[in-house]
This record gives sequence, structure tokens and C-alpha cells, in this order.
Amino acid sequence: MRKIIISAVSIVLILIGYFLFNSLSETKKEEAIEPVNSTKMVFIETVKNTSVPITVQANGTLVAKNKIELYTEVQGLLQTAGKDFRPGVTFEKGEIIFKVNSDEFYATILAQRSNLQNIIASIMPDLRLDYPIAYKNWYAYLKAFDVNKTTAKLPKTTTDQEELFVTAKNIYNTYYTIKNLEQRLLKYRLRAPFNGIITETNVTKGALIRSGQKIGEFINPAVYELEVAINSAYVNLLEKGKTVALKNLEINQEYDGKITRINGRLDQDTQTVTIFIEVQNKQLREGMYLEANVPIREEANAYTIDRSLLVDNTKVYIVKNNQLDLVTVTPIHSSNDSVIVKGLEDGTEVLTQVLPGAYKGLTVTPVKQ
Repeated sequence: MRKIIISAVSIVLILIGYFLFNSLSETKKEEAIEPVNSTKMVFIETVKNTSVPITVQANGTLVAKNKIELYTEVQGLLQTAGKDFRPGVTFEKGEIIFKVNSDEFYATILAQRSNLQNIIASIMPDLRLDYPIAYKNWYAYLKAFDVNKTTAKLPKTTTDQEELFVTAKNIYNTYYTIKNLEQRLLKYRLRAPFNGIITETNVTKGALIRSGQKIGEFINPAVYELEVAINSAYVNLLEKGKTVALKNLEINQEYDGKITRINGRLDQDTQTVTIFIEVQNKQLREGMYLEANVPIREEANAYTIDRSLLVDNTKVYIVKNNQLDLVTVTPIHSSNDSVIVKGLEDGTEVLTQVLPGAYKGLTVTPVKQ
């Protein structure tokens, strides 16, 4: 009985071993027949070296080139002259933006003009007797005198005696006092110095304003300036009049600007120089954020590639005989997303996209992009 049991167990173990051997053999066969000759597709472009412009990227916000802050030099109640004094209201050159109530001040001017008229009238008898030639001039002036109009220039004296006589009667002093008041009267009305638009107001119609108080801002929306800071290393390469490409990143819109001013002082903290770029476009608004590509110089026999294609900052992958090769290049200048390099020969097929897992000698299928 014991021998029978031992024989049965042995047979079972042999059968189990047989089945395990067959299973392992089939697994190895399946692994051996997997295809390993598949190639990866890569996008390439053919290198053609040219003269590449080197630009420096900078950014800033637009400011109106013609911009004034509105202040008052007199005191009184704010009034309007046909148009509201509110942001967004436009005015033509010479048009009254706002005025200050000047009734009381104007009455003072009328009184002074009347006083001058009376003084001149009082000297007419003496002029007629002592200075008959001068009498005609002063009589014509007195006859045309109107207290409601701007005071005309006094007649010229013909002799020293006549001038002394007129001076002694306090005529010149009264005349210049009136002219001073008339000039101050002009300050009660603020006229637009150019075609523009109100962008800020601090008071409303009917408010009492004080002398020296800021009441708003007025700009010309036709011309703007972009102030940007450029590294001091490029100071000697900057030139007035150069065209600068400007871009609004939010709406992907481009504009052409021009360098009009270069600051003569270097910022000690940032080691940068401020330049001013003038730009004109109806779509622009003050405060708009723009990116500028400032032209510096041109690099001959160079090529531009995507910055992400650089390997260890000095190498790039190319395709040669359907295999990847790693060549050394010399970076000249880099921006946020691209880099200008030298060292690639004309006709070289360089990758245009990063290939994950790339290595020298990898077999690929190149596709021109």
C-alpha cells in the first residue's frame, strides 16, 4: 500500500512539472515575436542661414504724449460751457472745457475801465489847449472807448512833456491795472490747448473750487508713448528713429512704433536706460500694456530656433540619414521663446519640436513642417 501511494504522488508531481514547463515555453515564444523595428516620426525644417535681427524684449504701459493736469488759478463755482465736464467728453482745440463764475470779478474790471474813461475825459480840456496835436489822438481813443470791451492800447505820446503830463494824471497806472485784471479774467475760462478728451475729473458742475486745486486730466488720444527700460549693455546700439514692433498680448494685436527719445541717465539700481517709443493707432488707450521688440543689431550667417530645442544650452538634434545626431551650436541671443544660434550648416535638417526620449542614433521618420 505504501508503495502505491508513493507511486501516485510521483506521477502527480511529474504531470505538474510538465504543464509548468509548457507554459513557460509559450511565454518566451510570444515575447520573442514582438516587433521592435518601429520608428518615431519627427517634424523638421531645413536650415538656411541669413542675417538675423537681434531684438530685446521689454514691456510697459502707454501714456499719452500730450497730457495735462487741469488746475484752477482762481476760486469760484465751477460752470460748464455747453459740454459736461466728465470723463470721455471730447473737446476741440480752443473750445472751453470749463469756466468759473466770474460775475463779481468782471464787475471790478468794469469799474476800473469806467475810472480810466473818466480820467481821460478830465484831461481833454488841458490837452486841447497845451497839446493840440495829441488832443486828436486822445479824443479818438476816448470816443471809441467801450467799458464792455477789452481795453485798447493807449495812444502813443509825441513829446516828453505830453508823456509826463499823462503820467502825472495816473493814466498809465490805471491802464496797466486794468490789463492785469483782464489777463486774470482769462483764467476763469480754461480752453483746450489741443484736440483731446477728458480722462479724469475730481469735481462736478456747481462745486466750489479753490485756487491751485486739481480738477482733472486732459489728453490727446492720437499719439502715445511707451516707456521701457533696456539693459545698459545695449546703450551704444540704440538709435533714435528706429522702428519698434509693439504687441498687445491680450488681443494679439501688433503696432509699429518709433524710438523718439533716449534717456541720458543710467538707472544705478537696475543698470538700465529708459527709452521712449512713440506710437499712433486709434485702437490704443492710455494705460494699455504692450510688449516691445527693440531692434539692437543684425547677426550675419545665423539661424533662429525654438528655445526649448536647446540641449544643455549648446546642442541641438538634427536628422542625418534618418537618424538623430547631436551637434554643437553657439547661442548668440535668446528671448522668451526663441534663440539665435550659429554653427548650423545650410541644408541641415533640424528638429522643430522636442522629441521625448531622444538620443543620438535613434532611427526616425522625418516630416518637413
